[in-house]
Amino acid sequence: MPVLTRLIPSPVVVDIRPGALDDLAGVLADERISHSGRLAVAVSGGSGSKLRERVSPSLPGATWYEVGGGTLDDAIRLAGDIKAGHYDAVVGLGGGKIIDCAKFAAARVGLPLVAVPTNLAHDGLCSPVATLDNDAGRGSYGVPNPIAVVIDLDVIREAPARFVRSGIGDAVSNISAIADWELSHRVNGEKIDGLAAAMARQAGEAVLRHPGGIGENDFLQVLAEALVLSGIAMSVSGDSRPSSGACHEINHAFDLLFPRRAASHGEQCGLGAAFAMYLRGAHEQSVYMADVLRRHGLPVLPEEIGFTVDEFVRVVEFAPETRPGRYTILEHLDLKTHQIKDFYVDYVKAIGS
Repeated sequence: MPVLTRLIPSPVVVDIRPGALDDLAGVLADERISHSGRLAVAVSGGSGSKLRERVSPSLPGATWYEVGGGTLDDAIRLAGDIKAGHYDAVVGLGGGKIIDCAKFAAARVGLPLVAVPTNLAHDGLCSPVATLDNDAGRGSYGVPNPIAVVIDLDVIREAPARFVRSGIGDAVSNISAIADWELSHRVNGEKIDGLAAAMARQAGEAVLRHPGGIGENDFLQVLAEALVLSGIAMSVSGDSRPSSGACHEINHAFDLLFPRRAASHGEQCGLGAAFAMYLRGAHEQSVYMADVLRRHGLPVLPEEIGFTVDEFVRVVEFAPETRPGRYTILEHLDLKTHQIKDFYVDYVKAIGS
């Protein structure tokens, strides 16, 4: 009987705990990622300076590179700077923009990437995608998964609470994204990767059902693990389908239509997910999701992030255009303006204003 298996693209190391940053050099050496300690470490020019002071004594062989922002040009420049060195790996130490720049640069020069996020704003910390601003707006670039993810919960607690809230919204939105994937399977026969779907769904459910709050290590542990699992789920499926459905189409529409007013990625995804669940007829789940998001201080109504009802209706109407070829509840219902307004009125009544 043949034995059929597949290799799962995932980090060699996932270290999530208080104080993990202080053991970074030891973790990389023990896992044979860097015995020599020759690392190219990308940090921001602002908050990265404090982290550099803290970490640099334990990484005497590292070369530090300040990254100006989260643009494609910044990432290409970083790749050019580190190309001349003889490094074991690239370390992205900072927020999402720094890690995405480091991801792209590491892929460009053929080095493994160690992701050391300083906040939990979204699931990109372990995904096979680098999202970078470019001349056309914003692009997503395929890159290898990080070879290691090190998350220090003490550092996460020091970040502004809005970053944790954003991560909650992004993780919880997985539930809506999987429902959209299943809808596409039923209607169009789109193939579902069961393992990727299971990982993404359970990641979202773990955050949704956890009784803790953003100031508790137990909750931050679960949230960090959920974001890592979401990234791995995308690697397993080969695209963003496990974590991106109508919720993310709505998020992208906010960004494209109102680039100067858009809220955080996770806030918009969480709001989009709660509304999308209502659209698909899962009213009890929608209300429960909205209640949990509210408990964590996330918005569930567009007015709570500075948008009028008419603007939100415009966002929902435009959302399918942001991901051509993706089939979600929005494409399925093909709602007209007046229908979106009617659904929104019912949604507000259901969740309570």
